[in-house]
Amino acid sequence: MANKIKVICLVFIGKIFSRLSRLFNLGNGSTWPGQIALLIFPEILTYYESHIKKGIILVAGTNGKTTTSQMLSTVLNNSHFCVIHNSSGANLLNGIISCLLINSDFHGRLLADYAIFEVDEATLPQILHYLTHKNLSIILLNLFRDQLDRYGEVDNIARKWTEAIRNIPKEAKLIINADDPQTAHIGIHAARLVYYFGLEDKNLYLKSKEHAADSIYCPNCGEKLIYHGVYYSHLGVWECAGCKETRPKTHLNNWPQPITGLYNLYNTLASVLTLQILKLSDFEINTGFKKFHPAFGRQEVFEIDGKRIIILLTKNPVGMNVAIRSIIQELKLTSGNKGGYFLLALNDLTPDGRDVSWIWDVDLEELVKNSIMLICSGIRSYDLGVCIKYAGCKNFIVETNLLNAIKKGLHSISPGESLYILPTYSAMLEVRKILTGKKI
Repeated sequence: MANKIKVICLVFIGKIFSRLSRLFNLGNGSTWPGQIALLIFPEILTYYESHIKKGIILVAGTNGKTTTSQMLSTVLNNSHFCVIHNSSGANLLNGIISCLLINSDFHGRLLADYAIFEVDEATLPQILHYLTHKNLSIILLNLFRDQLDRYGEVDNIARKWTEAIRNIPKEAKLIINADDPQTAHIGIHAARLVYYFGLEDKNLYLKSKEHAADSIYCPNCGEKLIYHGVYYSHLGVWECAGCKETRPKTHLNNWPQPITGLYNLYNTLASVLTLQILKLSDFEINTGFKKFHPAFGRQEVFEIDGKRIIILLTKNPVGMNVAIRSIIQELKLTSGNKGGYFLLALNDLTPDGRDVSWIWDVDLEELVKNSIMLICSGIRSYDLGVCIKYAGCKNFIVETNLLNAIKKGLHSISPGESLYILPTYSAMLEVRKILTGKKI
């Protein structure tokens, strides 16, 4: 009874805080209610999981968490399930607790069929510590270098995931990317029910490996992996000549994707395989995908005076390389070899990671070769400018003020043309605030 009273009080505080934040345009109050709750009632996540009827889905990985969880939420909602989802992107423990509080009624009850949470890589073990739900599904998308100043190398995260998964309920299901040696290794040794997704299309192989390839050594024995084909970074068809660990066979490797981009094909496969495990029909999945819209900052499109602005969040070298390649493919289809107009915005605030040295691993030469105009902006715009210069670009603009940079970009294009903005996380929020007048 005492715990229920605590939760009722916390729900009231959380809802008031969230409404005040929205009223004064200070965000949506997606973390502070949870932070307060954890101080008062640390076991609140365990308390709430019994309120979720059909299942909890956790989505973890360096790239694709937001899009994959958005796909799952869209399809399940469209199939008339009651879903709660931390759609604001607050994916630390306090953000997830806030989501639970804000979606509760004033009696502390949470009426939900499914809870879908995108989870920060370093937070996944912390979340799993509190969960005992018999219908727990964990999606492991990938592991790339991201914010090294916070997390360290990818094998450090993989080791923590492996340890945490040893203690999850026996009934829990793992949905894992077979093309990533690090995530696949976790599944191979998990002693749990594992479903794998991955690609099976040789036409999508890269002609050469990227500079940003991370996990090219066997996570089991340390030998260099043999790749029969690479899709991007270290994702591909792999095997180890040393210990003979090899890419697992996939349960799903093809599905029509609702949003373009090779990385979104992986997100599509992960979400579809999970939905199939939940017993949704192909018809329900495809019908739900027709209602899908990209999450904020992920191929989000704005139109101003007939000119398009397309935002593609880029927070690490792999993500930026794939975004660049997708844009170039789109440009070739729509405008031949004319090239595109680009604005790159690099920040080094806490959400971005303080270490921005990763930009030197981006294949900026490809961007330079296919650009008509390049603008460098953000807090670390001059660092970007140095990289762009070494990539062979002689004419580019450095504009530290993001509002002025957007204005210059729009001034340079004609109606019907597109300005592609590739920002880091905090820069993406600033871009959206400029374009919509709102904070996330």
